[in-house]
Amino acid sequence: MSTTDTDTAADKAADATAEESELGAAGSQLSTAPAEEINLPSLGVLGWARWFWRQLTSMRVALLLLFLLSLGSIPGSLIPQTSIDQLKVESFKDKHPTLTPVYEKLQLFHVYSSVWFSAIYILLFISLIGCIVPRTWQFVGQLRGRPPGAPRRLTRLPAYTTWRTDAAPEEVLRAAKRIMKGRRFRTEGSGDAVAAEKGYLREVGNLLFHIALIVLLVSFAAGQLWKVEGSKLVVEGDGFSNSLVSYDDIKSGQLFDRDDLPPFGFQLDRFTATYERSGPQMRTPRTFNADVTYWEGADGAERTSRIKVNEPLEIAGYKVYLLNHGYAPVVTVRDGKGEVAYKGPVAGLPIDGANLTESMVIKVPDYRNKAGKKDQIAFQGQFLPTWVRSQGMFSVFPALDNPALVLTAYHGSLGVDGGTPQSVYQLDKSRMKQFMESDGKTKYARALGVGDTMKLPNGAGSLKFDGIKEWASFQVSHKPGTEGALIGAVAALVGLAASLFIQRRRVWVRAVAGKDGTTVIEMAGLGRSESAKLPEELADLAVRLQAEAPPAPEADASPASEADASEAVAPAASGTDPERQPEPTPESTSEPESEEGPEADPAPGTDGTDPADPSEGAHA
Repeated sequence: MSTTDTDTAADKAADATAEESELGAAGSQLSTAPAEEINLPSLGVLGWARWFWRQLTSMRVALLLLFLLSLGSIPGSLIPQTSIDQLKVESFKDKHPTLTPVYEKLQLFHVYSSVWFSAIYILLFISLIGCIVPRTWQFVGQLRGRPPGAPRRLTRLPAYTTWRTDAAPEEVLRAAKRIMKGRRFRTEGSGDAVAAEKGYLREVGNLLFHIALIVLLVSFAAGQLWKVEGSKLVVEGDGFSNSLVSYDDIKSGQLFDRDDLPPFGFQLDRFTATYERSGPQMRTPRTFNADVTYWEGADGAERTSRIKVNEPLEIAGYKVYLLNHGYAPVVTVRDGKGEVAYKGPVAGLPIDGANLTESMVIKVPDYRNKAGKKDQIAFQGQFLPTWVRSQGMFSVFPALDNPALVLTAYHGSLGVDGGTPQSVYQLDKSRMKQFMESDGKTKYARALGVGDTMKLPNGAGSLKFDGIKEWASFQVSHKPGTEGALIGAVAALVGLAASLFIQRRRVWVRAVAGKDGTTVIEMAGLGRSESAKLPEELADLAVRLQAEAPPAPEADASPASEADASEAVAPAASGTDPERQPEPTPESTSEPESEEGPEADPAPGTDGTDPADPSEGAHA
């Protein structure tokens, strides 16, 4: 390294040390961010533990963990989850036999309860708490403290202005204190200067944002651990009660006790749906309403309500959402002896979401043939709300314009006697035979309208299409923490806005008597970050103070005071980081230092220099 480089580095270090000494407490940190330490931890378990804790509670690691948590939720959205739809998971495994073992080892079929996702979640929670607690105590200490005193050389601050006045120094300081209090500054008088500070809400917003993240994490965790949600298909005229046996499907969190289901219920009185019949939005639902009668408690009074899409019914802390809709043909099945074997509505499985074509399965386990022997019978086919024969076996419109029930029949064993559960929408035909026409070659099938009857061959019985009811599927959900998550989200937005748009800044006003009998006024400001608002605000304060302490006539003739005070305020060190001390300006570094160091610098106006003179470093 050359001698010139060594001298330059030494000069910079000396300037930085001198400047830090001059600014003193005025240049202290304007935020609650912990100071960076470059010292390596001491060897040993305790040293490494302290180092790990500092890294974990740093903002960089918190942001990294938050980013990893966002990445970890991606496979939970793209890959079927066991807790949401077990059938989709099984179907995925059948279609991807190679990926399935890998996904199982990585716990991708239950991401949100996996070990790695939980580890990221817990580490983020600890990181946020470890970051917030010390910053909170530091901020409380700042609130209890007072604004720091003015540095010896205000000319070195980013924004600065000066002028002379005939008003006494005491009057100037009182006026400055009154003006800055009116602008909601915290003020403190000390000697020949007034110190003021403003913008504490920036740190409040910063802390609020981090606390809101913790509230969000706690709310999401509570929602997953104590949640319960299930689905139920209800036909018009039927009802639902909040018990395990009433759900078609139910899922709950790990800490939810299913014995704690509150008693309530509802009945579907009527479902109403209308559809757009022309235009680009043809077949789009216009009305989609479920009129229900509900009650809360075993002996609760009955009330009526209407459930719409995205307008759930709230009962006992649970929400009942309207999910889907379809049709349930009402049929009467008679056996070979003419006795009624089954009568009622049968809900179908939609296979065409736009036009509501449904797959129908009707199972009749209690059946006797013509000879009176026990047998089992089943019907399979489709229900079409609007059937046009020339269009095939699919509905052409979702409304009931021309409903038709197309069925064929089987007899034999349904496979339900062994106790194995079966889907009501599927028919196991492995031990059943299809009815044939009288020629013995053509498979038996009929298309029925409302009121029609299909008679089975050889007097085996009949099925009558009595009418049509509508059904609706509901989701009954209880997820605690929703209100907390909403409050946390709103608080996070408010805190983020405060931390971004509010600037922490300090302003000092010094008034000392000059040799010519006038009072020299100096005003300077320091902000936490670079902003054009600081010089503007200082200029506004200077204009207000000049109304109380107008420039002296002699000062009007000087070049610095001929301009308005707002023009005399300029950012002397724009682009500097307020967390660090500003670099010395050319004017200040060119001034000779006394042999006794910065502490020996005399007060403004007593060393023969004139702070109000532009040649002495006033920023214009």
